[in-house]
Formats: sequence, structure tokens, C-alpha cells
Amino acid sequence: MSDAKLDDRGRLTLPRELRERYGDHYYVVDLHDGIKLVPIADDPLDALRDEFDDVEKTAEELREDARRAALDEAGR
Repeated sequence: MSDAKLDDRGRLTLPRELRERYGDHYYVVDLHDGIKLVPIADDPLDALRDEFDDVEKTAEELREDARRAALDEAGR
């Protein structure tokens, strides 16, 4: 965990190790009890391809699995 402060102009500087690990571009998400910084990949489409590279099901199969799970959760 790191400590960071806003400067006189309202800018927040992240520690170098965090910038090196997560990059320089973030979404700022407003939560009910604070904020969250979500890193944005330089190329979001490449990041998605990498994330789902090992998925072997088709989109239709994934959709059907999700539909079945929702129905099960709803008690049908």
C-alpha cells in the first residue's frame, strides 16, 4: 500500500513502482466509500484478446451458459 497526496493544483502523483506496474492511464471510479483507479491498457482490444485467449467456447455457448445460470439462480 502506498500513500499519495494531491498537490496545490489538485494533481495526484502515483509512486513510480505503481506507474511502472499499471501504466499511466486510469479510469477514476466513484464508489460510495471512496474512489478506485482502474488501469486502462494502451490498446484495450489487445488486452481483451489476451484476457480471453484461452476461452474455447463460442459466444453462443457462453451466452447459453449465462442464460442457464441466470435461470437457475432465479429458481426456475
